[in-house]
Amino acid sequence: MSCNAFDILILNGRPAAGKSEIIDFLKKVPVGERIAKYHVGHFIEIDDFPVLWERFEDDDLYEELGMERTFSTKEYYFKDKRLWHFLIKKFNLAYNKIMRDDPYFHEHTTLLIEFSRGSEHGGFKEAYDYLSSEILSRAATLYIKVPFEESLRRNRRRFNPDKPDSILEHGLPDEKLIKLYKESDWDEFAADGTYLHVRDHKVPFVEFINEPEKTDDPAKIEPHLKEIMDRLWKNYSELRK
Repeated sequence: MSCNAFDILILNGRPAAGKSEIIDFLKKVPVGERIAKYHVGHFIEIDDFPVLWERFEDDDLYEELGMERTFSTKEYYFKDKRLWHFLIKKFNLAYNKIMRDDPYFHEHTTLLIEFSRGSEHGGFKEAYDYLSSEILSRAATLYIKVPFEESLRRNRRRFNPDKPDSILEHGLPDEKLIKLYKESDWDEFAADGTYLHVRDHKVPFVEFINEPEKTDDPAKIEPHLKEIMDRLWKNYSELRK
């Protein structure tokens, strides 16, 4: 992979902010152009939503077998908030396996890590505290920024009740979105303006401003994404000299 690409790019934002749409956009850009414009080469993605949803499905199956639900309530709330940190540790485990099986992984591939967090279950600061040093030392962050009211509106728009496990079509009931995600610590966590400070690591970040909405049209994504990714690459490169 070109040396002009990130090793690890973390995508954060509120639910339905546009993270998955940004990933879908990047997939459709030819790799050479993607490296030149956005500093993302060949990539694979890991998202904590499928792991979260599988825990809910596991509990449904346990219940069918007459066993107690282990992870979640019938309403699909985690019984123990530490399970949000479990999801982050699953990222660490997945990354360790990737590097074990291919020590030269970052010579040809960028890893994309996607997740949302609300203050109610620890926020972004706590989540980053559970990321491994191996990830933090190679990471940059792209935050997709929308106000909560937009997250709520887009969550309603995308929800397909027939596909609650779908990356692009899953949604939350209003009351659950409000409880879990209305309050966010992002602005406080990102107060430096350039770096996220996590233990002894500095993770460069930028914000993709998605209000008014840009992720509904690839033509609107391209100029803003290129501008901020160039800035992110500059800070990332300087940090890694």
